Amino acid sequence: MTRVMIVDDHPMWREGVARDLGSRGYDVCATAADVSSAVRIALATRPDVVVMDLQLGEGSGVDATREITAALPDTRVLVLSASAEQTDVLAAVKNGASGYLVKSASLEEFDDAVRRTAEGDAVFSAGLAGLLLGEYRRLGAGPEVPQLTERETEVLRLVARGLTARQIATRLVLSHRTVENHVQNTLRKLQLHNRAELVRYAIENGIDSSSSDGEEESTTR
Repeated sequence: MTRVMIVDDHPMWREGVARDLGSRGYDVCATAADVSSAVRIALATRPDVVVMDLQLGEGSGVDATREITAALPDTRVLVLSASAEQTDVLAAVKNGASGYLVKSASLEEFDDAVRRTAEGDAVFSAGLAGLLLGEYRRLGAGPEVPQLTERETEVLRLVARGLTARQIATRLVLSHRTVENHVQNTLRKLQLHNRAELVRYAIENGIDSSSSDGEEESTTR
């Protein structure tokens, strides 16, 4: 059973999220309302996933995310925020968030996002991954990494857009096992540990999607 912690400064919202996740089989092991208690309780309970709001009264969920992920590398943070502003999304990812979901998402999308975050995927509301990639390109991020093969880079682009291994296999007409092998080889070459770190790496290095149709993928479906 996936152990989840909820961090939000609004009691009704916090309790509602905890109730919804509990009804879907998650073990809601803790809740918190501010940065200091979030960090302290996370260190004590070691949840698999922290569902993190960004606005925590006088503090910021970005600060809590940075401290939690630094102290607990196996704990993943999924931001659940009312904001879809580029600066907020960028700050959350740069400080360790594995994914970012807006609060307008459906309960089904939220359930899927928590599950996939626990499994190591990087999950974003539709359009947000592309927004991040575009920002790093605008800032003049570096070129593609030369030690990756063309196929590995292609897979990395799609991982950065939030596609699952099965979706990538369908897109590239490959077997699921072949895609997983490419992902594992890329992780090894870049000395990274999971897909969330791959997404951050791709964003920071401007490795974007070369999709010809420009279609934005919904990464929470």
